[in-house]
Amino acid sequence: MSDQARDFDVIVYGATGFVGVLVARHLAGFTPAGTRIALAGRSQQKLESVRSRLNVDWPLVVADASDAAALGALASSTRVVITTVGPYAKYGRALAHACAEAGTDYVDLTGEVLFARDSIDENHELARRTGARIVHSCGFDSIPSDIGVHVLHSLVQADGAGELTDTTLVVTSIRAGISGGTIDSMRNQIDLMAKDRGLRRIGASPYSLSPDREDEPDLGRQEDMITLPASEVDPSLRGHLAPFVMASYNTRVVRRSNALRGWAYGRRFRYREVMSVGTSPLSPVLALGTKVALGGLVLGLTVPPVRFVLDRVLPKPGDGPSEQSQQSGHFTIDIFTTTSSGARYTSRFRAKGDPGYAATAVMLGESALALALDRDKLPASEGGVLTPATAIGDALVDRLRAAGMEITARKV
Repeated sequence: MSDQARDFDVIVYGATGFVGVLVARHLAGFTPAGTRIALAGRSQQKLESVRSRLNVDWPLVVADASDAAALGALASSTRVVITTVGPYAKYGRALAHACAEAGTDYVDLTGEVLFARDSIDENHELARRTGARIVHSCGFDSIPSDIGVHVLHSLVQADGAGELTDTTLVVTSIRAGISGGTIDSMRNQIDLMAKDRGLRRIGASPYSLSPDREDEPDLGRQEDMITLPASEVDPSLRGHLAPFVMASYNTRVVRRSNALRGWAYGRRFRYREVMSVGTSPLSPVLALGTKVALGGLVLGLTVPPVRFVLDRVLPKPGDGPSEQSQQSGHFTIDIFTTTSSGARYTSRFRAKGDPGYAATAVMLGESALALALDRDKLPASEGGVLTPATAIGDALVDRLRAAGMEITARKV
């Protein structure tokens, strides 16, 4: 089906949810005139309420996540689908497949490695045949990671400085709320892996999202739950570094980008993610405490009595921070690499707004607009289950910079 035959440029599915409303609000304020947008969800009444609050006249599309026919019709009516309906392992598979089948580009917010792996297996070859770009993880998971490495590699390549080798993302500073949706997705993944040893192996593999694990280089053990002196990453850094909660997902996305590009970053590209806990003499203790806390959370969600308590104190799906908290949030991410020629480079990705809410709404919305409106700027691709870097690349960098985000790279 040609683009001209589509009724819409972008459909926001899940538009009545907390993040869905934020995405729709961003599009209402920043989309060029003439862009055809529709709001979609399972409740006509709630959709009408959101449309009224946004003061737009966009069409409404009613479709339940369990109605394959409705999702197929939705996918066939638009050039790009944005979906915020998760956990994606429960509610996202049918829509991703419908988009792959219809040749419709698709973006979501998933940080669920098992869902992403299933989508690759089910949809990659189909999407290649139809030309659809199925792009998972277009929010804080995993655009700063994937695009941060993308701009770093672009500069190294432009300078003729060789390939990337040891590369580390450091969350230098962050102010963020805890996402109820993220917690719910974590619960769901823990439940799935508890029942299936094969799924546990997928979750643990550093190359769980790679096109072909057998083609990946053997770089030894690559752990996510690490602590280390910051000076081991770069001589300019001080203090200790702690595990980053999303490292076990983001690192897989970045490694998939490298593989999809024919290992353009390098066959010796080793990638990890950590976060700063400050430079005080107590930073080694704080780093270790963060590691223990993250491990304790995962373990607690596997033990029924502990989970019963955690379920009552952790945020619920659909909950979100206040407007003031969203606007006061921020993050700064720095990525450091040493190239095969011995040169050192760094990139920075900085944004205002709560990472999982206000900033994510911008990243997700602009990802969709780039796919819908910037076709001539997109990386060459036959389609498939791609990553933000391989599906959108510099077109997304340009849009996010225009939206006020800082994305830079330099030689050290």
